[in-house]
Amino acid sequence: MTVSADMRVEELGVSGLGDIDEPAFSGLAERHRRELHVHCYRMLGSFEDAEDTVQETFLRAWRRRETFEGRSTVRAWLYRIATNACLDLLAKSRPEPATGGEVRWLQPYPDRLLDELPAGDADEPETVAVARETIELAYLVAVQHLAPRPRAVLILRDVLGWPAKDVAELLGDSVNSVNSALQRARARMREHLPAERQDWTGGEEDADTRELVRRYTDASVATDVARVAALLRDDVRCSMPPTPGLSVGRDAVVHDWVESGFEDMEGLRAVPTAVNRQPAVAFYLWRERETAYLPLTIDVLRVTGGAITEIVTFHADQFPRLGLPEHLPPEQEQPARHRGSSPPGMSVRGYGPPCGPTPNETRSRVDSHHRQDEGEAGHR
Repeated sequence: MTVSADMRVEELGVSGLGDIDEPAFSGLAERHRRELHVHCYRMLGSFEDAEDTVQETFLRAWRRRETFEGRSTVRAWLYRIATNACLDLLAKSRPEPATGGEVRWLQPYPDRLLDELPAGDADEPETVAVARETIELAYLVAVQHLAPRPRAVLILRDVLGWPAKDVAELLGDSVNSVNSALQRARARMREHLPAERQDWTGGEEDADTRELVRRYTDASVATDVARVAALLRDDVRCSMPPTPGLSVGRDAVVHDWVESGFEDMEGLRAVPTAVNRQPAVAFYLWRERETAYLPLTIDVLRVTGGAITEIVTFHADQFPRLGLPEHLPPEQEQPARHRGSSPPGMSVRGYGPPCGPTPNETRSRVDSHHRQDEGEAGHR
């Protein structure tokens, strides 16, 4: 029997979910794991919290399976449980964005996992645009400024396309209240979203964006501050969650680069990747002791109108989730200082210094990770 992702219980040949054993129920729920995870990620802004919330959703669904009345699809029922699980988590602990709008609990979402989402109306341009824009980091940051219930209303109505009646039923509210909350949420989002709402990043086939990223990376590997600065828009924003600190404006960013000693940084190498449907670059630092390049940071870029308008940098602990290599082997000739040329078989990309650590901080962190690894190995 072929089971569709959005089928009703009666199509399974049973009268209710209470008649399904645990393996069958698990198989039915697992078909929706990725889209539920993305939904919780939009609600919470944290990949790890979304993971935990999906597990909680499946546990609640199993325990309450006999209450499923079959008035909707299993998929819609799971979305209701997941939304309530998110609201419960936010009621217990709702972190507030820092002054200036930083969301320090923000985590990246790898494109390779977003590719697992069901196709749905993938041929509809508007659907594709909404799916893309509402997973980008700028949207994730903006939506975290909303109170939990308006946040749920906005995501259910504008992202998932639920009717107001269904959202009202989920939240135990009236349709008028839901519509009012949606209007307030949209207005609040406009305060935090970039002004260029319709032109955030280039698509996969955008040659101009690819060229801009290439120039950014070449200049960064060469630690050429002037060349990198020329690629930034005047109002560029840089952050590095969960590390506090937000740089706004090219002058402030360049000042941070110079103060951090970026021009003295050595031994960088990088791998292109994609995060939250945005171009990204994973950076590695050469370590003589290991004779390899070890993970450093990941820069996620927002490109608008031919310029870089935002750089969000994530720490090395995100590399495994993004499916990035644990290390890169040495080049055939290890130079004392990289000059931005690409070694055979490897595309060299750059490292955005304003959002990252200083050279001394970088080396300290890598040494710390190395000592921790050695300690763990000693306990095996």
